[in-house]
Amino acid sequence: MSTARSAQTTTDELNHRAVSMLRAVVAGRAQISCSSEPDLFIDNVPCCDQYTAHMLAHAGLIEPAARGVVGDVVPAQLTAAGEAAIAPATAAA
Repeated sequence: MSTARSAQTTTDELNHRAVSMLRAVVAGRAQISCSSEPDLFIDNVPCCDQYTAHMLAHAGLIEPAARGVVGDVVPAQLTAAGEAAIAPATAAA
């Protein structure tokens, strides 16, 4: 499955937790590990739902904001697809 297809499927099905995780990234409160299965940290605490964190990363909604070697934890940022995914949720909030 391509990243674009995966991202589209995911953005149509984001739950409240996933949207909250994306909002934490926007607020600058999130870090991501450099890994093939990136873990997400909010306020320096590991997210309780790493399955959703992995889904957000694999769907192309979040990514590292800086380069790092495997195992490094760096700031997270939204991709353009991530911004589009929360745009309607942000407008409705």
